[in-house]
Amino acid sequence: MRTIWNGSISFGLVNIPIGLALATKSSDIAFKTLHRECGSPIKQKRWCPVHEREVDQSEIVKGWEVAKGQFIVVEPEELEAIALRRSQSIEILRFVALEQVDPVYFDRTYYLTPAESEAAKRPYVLLLRAMQETGMAAIGKFVLWGKENLCLVRAREDALVLETLFYAEDVRENNEIRSSVEATEVKDVELDLARQVIASLAGEFEPAEFENEYRRELRAMLDAKLAGEQITAPEPVAETPVVDLLEALKRTVAETKKAKEPAKERSSRPKAGARKSA
Repeated sequence: MRTIWNGSISFGLVNIPIGLALATKSSDIAFKTLHRECGSPIKQKRWCPVHEREVDQSEIVKGWEVAKGQFIVVEPEELEAIALRRSQSIEILRFVALEQVDPVYFDRTYYLTPAESEAAKRPYVLLLRAMQETGMAAIGKFVLWGKENLCLVRAREDALVLETLFYAEDVRENNEIRSSVEATEVKDVELDLARQVIASLAGEFEPAEFENEYRRELRAMLDAKLAGEQITAPEPVAETPVVDLLEALKRTVAETKKAKEPAKERSSRPKAGARKSA
């Protein structure tokens, strides 16, 4: 597995050699912006609206907006003075119960790869097994590409993974939502039906069962265009009528129960209009 960073996990006197590899990738189709007349990709220019001309890279500096339209210029050497040096170690700060970490803090996932030698691989496996048995995860910090990252190291199946985490100041509060929810009451009958809906749709999480339907349709459309087919716009979808909440829950329960009926049971029923043999 190709790694983008190599270093170690360290806590106390323990040092575990690891590599950092991307765990996810985007499979979305990317488009370029073209000039309709000639089909050429459009280029973006660095344009100064005051001097009404294109500016060279050497003329560009960073600026911090302190008020609307007012900036403080920050020079490269000033940023260099406080720049973080590349780290070769993920420093573990504490171990926490994995269930305590709200997924809202998760940013991006990486695989932690073990060293190739058997001797260097043993501490990796030891930490992995300990985390699997205890349900604990590790909170740490490390520097990647000049940026300080808060992270969580956890066990996933038979591997260690690293989640970069948002800092608390980066996660927005939901006080307005909570106060709005607290002021709203639901009826017992509605809650009971809602539980039935959840129970009727409950199942195991199997990621491979879920498909990005838009991505599939987009690829099919592009293949059709490549083959010279004419693409037509679909008919507009009728708006879903607003129905009473209680009635909607009742219908949903009935429909999900019907959908879960065994196919054999449905097929064994006599068809409408069919006559019984004498």
